[in-house]
Amino acid sequence: MIRYTVKLTKEEVEELEAIINKGSHTSQTYRTAYILLNCDEGKYSEKVTNEQISKVLKVGMRTIDRVKKRFIEEGLDAVLERRLTQRVYEKKVDGDVEAKLVSLCCSKPPKGFAKWSLRLLSDTMVELNYVERISHVTVRSVLKKMNLSLGK
Repeated sequence: MIRYTVKLTKEEVEELEAIINKGSHTSQTYRTAYILLNCDEGKYSEKVTNEQISKVLKVGMRTIDRVKKRFIEEGLDAVLERRLTQRVYEKKVDGDVEAKLVSLCCSKPPKGFAKWSLRLLSDTMVELNYVERISHVTVRSVLKKMNLSLGK
């Protein structure tokens, strides 16, 4: 296992102490600042063991290791800011499916029903082979986006 040694400069120590002492920040930023200040092996403070940090801050040892690693690899600004998600979300409904859904919603409901329900719309969309599968929640969000109401 790689051991990361944190050595903060005077400016970094001052910035972290400013975060702790004044202003409003997220709890993650405070936690990270405390971890970095306590792990510092530079000449501006004395090092505290990871066990002591984890007991006082009530964080896991692995969290401390991740903060130290990210600080060494990416720098102070990166470790203090939240990382944006790398996940790419696939769009479930495109414009063509939306148009078919709206036209279906505006048409007469099937026999035996007084009006369309979200579940009935989603089931009908699948039966007509417009989509492979669609949930009633997705149908609701599309209708809400289009400013359509099933109650009208």
